[in-house]
Amino acid sequence: MSEEMTVRRIGANEAAGCIEALADVLVDCVEGGASVSFMLPLPREKALAFWRGVVDSLARNERVLLVAEDREGQIVGTVQMIVSQPDNQPHRADITKMLVHRKARRRGIGQRLMEAIDDAAREEGKSVLVLDTVTGGDGERLYERVGWQRVGDVPKFALMPNGEFCGTTFFYKHL
Repeated sequence: MSEEMTVRRIGANEAAGCIEALADVLVDCVEGGASVSFMLPLPREKALAFWRGVVDSLARNERVLLVAEDREGQIVGTVQMIVSQPDNQPHRADITKMLVHRKARRRGIGQRLMEAIDDAAREEGKSVLVLDTVTGGDGERLYERVGWQRVGDVPKFALMPNGEFCGTTFFYKHL
């Protein structure tokens, strides 16, 4: 089914017009238990404010935003790359907020997003990527499958949306 979906990079102007759809994906993921910096309940206004901040960051060329759209053009997934790094790390980027709407999971969208973010990283001149994810979660298995290297786990690093502690696993990838 992944061939019925497109993954593409969008800039600040287009992202500004997609904030509602991006908020839908974020809210769905948090309601589904994803530990992606937000707690339950996640008010829609807070999700919208987050995406407005992303748009501002895109406009400052601090990050890259990719979206996955189904055949109707609806956004069903997204991933970001923070390219703005300290002076001594111009070759590095952080991958963040890899989100796939629950209705679109198990169709290869996460893998397609991660492959596309590798390409975007190369376009940005980045050769070292880092990310973190919930220990034992679906993301962990995905990242290993697409060639990321596990660095280690930190128990009780964050909270799940329901307030329970969760461990975090850190990964890196050399391009």
